[in-house]
Amino acid sequence: MSREIILKVKSKFADKFKNGYPLIFKEALINGNDLKNEGEIIKLVTEKNKFIGRGYYGKQNKGLGWVLTTKENEKIDIKFFEKKLVSALNKRVSFYSSKNTTAFRVFNGEGDGIGGFTVEYFDGYYLINWYSKGIYKFRDEVINSLKKLVEFKGIYEKKRFDTSGKYIEDNDFVMGEKAENPIIVKENGVNFAIYLNEGAMVGVFLDQRDVRRTIRDKYAKGKTVLNTFSYTGAFSIFAALGGAKKTTSVDLANRSLSKTIEHFSINNIDYEAEDIVVEDVFNYFKYAVKKELKFDMVILDPPSFAKSKKFKFSASKDYKDLLKEAIAITENNGVIVASTNCSTFDMKKFKGFIETAFKEMKGKYKILEQFSLPSDFRVNKNFKEGNYLKVAFIKKLK
Repeated sequence: MSREIILKVKSKFADKFKNGYPLIFKEALINGNDLKNEGEIIKLVTEKNKFIGRGYYGKQNKGLGWVLTTKENEKIDIKFFEKKLVSALNKRVSFYSSKNTTAFRVFNGEGDGIGGFTVEYFDGYYLINWYSKGIYKFRDEVINSLKKLVEFKGIYEKKRFDTSGKYIEDNDFVMGEKAENPIIVKENGVNFAIYLNEGAMVGVFLDQRDVRRTIRDKYAKGKTVLNTFSYTGAFSIFAALGGAKKTTSVDLANRSLSKTIEHFSINNIDYEAEDIVVEDVFNYFKYAVKKELKFDMVILDPPSFAKSKKFKFSASKDYKDLLKEAIAITENNGVIVASTNCSTFDMKKFKGFIETAFKEMKGKYKILEQFSLPSDFRVNKNFKEGNYLKVAFIKKLK
C-alpha cells in the first residue's frame, strides 16, 4: 500500500471536510505541494493536527483527490474497497432482477463512497471507468473485489485520465470472455447496441434513462420530434416507439448516421421513414428558421463543451442562447426537453437560463416536470456538483 502523506487543512475549510465534503482541493491545503505521486494515501488534519479524514491523491477535474473516510482507524485497503462495492451492489438489487433493463450503473464514484471511478453493467459485462492515475493505482483492489463479489461474462475498463482529461486509447478488455461487437442490451424494453472496446464511448448515456422513458410514454405520440446533438439517436428511438409522427436526429459527427440507423434497425423501426442529418446543430437551426420548419418537440442535450468550425459552445455561458434557437422552431403548445450535464451550475440557475431565454423571445412557458440523476447514479448529499444532470420539460405557451 502507498505511503501516507499528512496534509494540513486551513481552519476555514476543516468543517467542510468533517461534514462529508469528499473532493480534496488545493485552496483548502496548507502544504499541498508535499503531494508527489498520484495514488499516495492522504491523511487530512487540522492546523492543530486533529484527524479530519483519509483519502488518496489523484488529480481529477478541479480536485487533487478524494476523502474516503472520516473514521480515524479505517484503513484504505482491499477490505475497504470490497465493503463499498458490497454496499453499492446491494443498492442495485432491483436493477439486477429487471428483465426490461439490462444496463445500469453499479458504482457511482463518490456517490458510493469512493470518488474517481465508476462501474457499469451491460447484460453480464462490467465496465470500469478510471478518472485519475491516483485511483488507477488501486486497480487490483477494485478488480479483485469485483471478481469476488459478482458473476460476470467479462470485465472491461476505460482509462480517462490523460493530462487533458481525455480517454487513453487502449485495448479495454480485462478478463473473462470477450463481448460480441456490439452486445445488445435493454433499457425499459428498448434495445441498445453497446460497443465495449471501441474508444471512449459505448453508445448510450445511461443517466438519461428516466427522461427517455418519459418521452416515449407521455409526450411523443403523434408529434414531430427534433433531437439535437443526437449522438446515437437514443432519444429518437424512444420517441419513435412512443408513436411520434416523425423524428429528426441532428449531430455533427459522421458516425452518428450509422449508429442511429443501427439503433432504429435493432428496434424494428424503418429508419428510412425518419430523418437523420449529419450537420452542425447551430447551422441546422438557421436552416430550420429559413425553411420555416416547426416541431412539436425539440430535445436539447448538448455536451458541456462543444466545438465546430464556426461555433464554440459552453453550457454555462451559451445555454440560454441555445434555448432561444429552440424556442424559435417549436410550435405553440409544443415541448422543449432542455437537458445539461454541466456540473458548474445548479437547477436554480438552469431555470434562470430558461426564464431569460423566454423573456428575450417575448414568450411564455410552463415547466411541466423536471429530472435529475436516476437512482442507480447515487449522489453524495454533501457534494452537490456530483448531482450534475438537470432536465426540464418546458411547454411553450401561446
